[in-house]
Amino acid sequence: MSEHTTVAVGGGTADEFAQAFEQFRALIDGPRIDALQPLGRAAVYTTLVTVWLLVYQRLQGDGTLSDAVHELLRTDPQYLPDNRRVREQTLSANTGSYSRARQRLEPAVTDWVADHIFTTLMLTTPPFIADRRVFVLDGTTIALAPSAALKKAFPPASNQYGVGVWPIAHLLVAHELESGCAILPEVGPKFGPQAMSEAQLTHALLLRLPKWSIVIADRNFGIFSVVFAAVQAGHDALARLTEQRFRALLRRAQLVTPTDPSSNSRCWRLLWKPTPSDRRSNPDLPAAAALEVWLHEIVISSTFTLWLVTSWTCQAEMAARLYSRRQDVETDIREIKVVLKAEQLASRSVEMLRKELAVSIVAYNLVIQLRRLAARKAGVPPRRLSFTGVWSAVRIILMAPNQWSATEWQRQFELALRIAGQHKLPNRPGRSYPRRAHTKRNKSTSGIRPPATK
Repeated sequence: MSEHTTVAVGGGTADEFAQAFEQFRALIDGPRIDALQPLGRAAVYTTLVTVWLLVYQRLQGDGTLSDAVHELLRTDPQYLPDNRRVREQTLSANTGSYSRARQRLEPAVTDWVADHIFTTLMLTTPPFIADRRVFVLDGTTIALAPSAALKKAFPPASNQYGVGVWPIAHLLVAHELESGCAILPEVGPKFGPQAMSEAQLTHALLLRLPKWSIVIADRNFGIFSVVFAAVQAGHDALARLTEQRFRALLRRAQLVTPTDPSSNSRCWRLLWKPTPSDRRSNPDLPAAAALEVWLHEIVISSTFTLWLVTSWTCQAEMAARLYSRRQDVETDIREIKVVLKAEQLASRSVEMLRKELAVSIVAYNLVIQLRRLAARKAGVPPRRLSFTGVWSAVRIILMAPNQWSATEWQRQFELALRIAGQHKLPNRPGRSYPRRAHTKRNKSTSGIRPPATK
């Protein structure tokens, strides 16, 4: 909880690595956070302290309120408010005050922290191409605690047997390609009369991306309204198409590349206009809505052909290479939901859910930053290092007692970088792992998994 703000994190020199952890901690801008929600001088759980403990809990994965309070009790007093109970070391270990501080915290504060850290870390890496950032979009869902407030905001799924127990939130996430950092997701109900589709969530998220970005998405997003919204927001889009939609669009497209039997790709130019069905689904589309796009058909193998649509002028090979990175976001979502346990949030109100999601993104981006530093030191690509291994280094080594001297901080951070750099994932060229459904993870509040059915 440093009182200083850094403008850049990381680097390759020994001096930069020696100072990296102080910069790492300085990402949480103490004075600015406290100014967002000022409290009285007698407060121990200031806005900054409350935010830091929320992040601490999420970095622990399953950190309890007691864990957070115990962390506060062993924190160096120089990072705490000038309070009599702090000076006399008579702070209570009870969780009541911290619980009330969590409830009191305004969601706008955690939103600002998540946006600030994302922007700061993103700017430490160069854009993918020229001065353009690339974002990978995808949708996911999380089951929430079965409280009345969350059931009302995020209705459970229903079937012929009735309404389910678990409220379901629909999330639209975006990860920046080069830094690997995640922006704060858009959230809406998955079911019920106010259900929000991935396309609707995308329209809102596009407005928060840096101008002139390129967004990559799977075929769920390969529809007119999404690509049109991206262009209207000042971006370009690259999306996969279903074969049926691709064939339908070809009827009005003009072949750009001559047919070459030796080539594995072809390109068409199209003035894409919304169909009557598109207009029924999106009544706000302008009457003259139209897009100039390119259709790419790329034969990857004898059994797989890639159909892409893009508003970005590029060669088929570049489009295919860029789209091949889309699968990265699926792994990233799993790290947030499973490793950091964001799919098991205990929030029972909409406001608390919003705060928990924001600090989940903060925790994820901090781990991603350490992975990037460790990878640079180890001389490997960041994704070659295990997220779980790096997270463990953060959780076990860097979240230890805070009474260390500056020299000890440097030693511990170097240790964390070295250990994180040793958690390399296997490099097995030529191996193929077909997609398959994994066993559903237990979401029972009892912690007991029901017996498997035969």
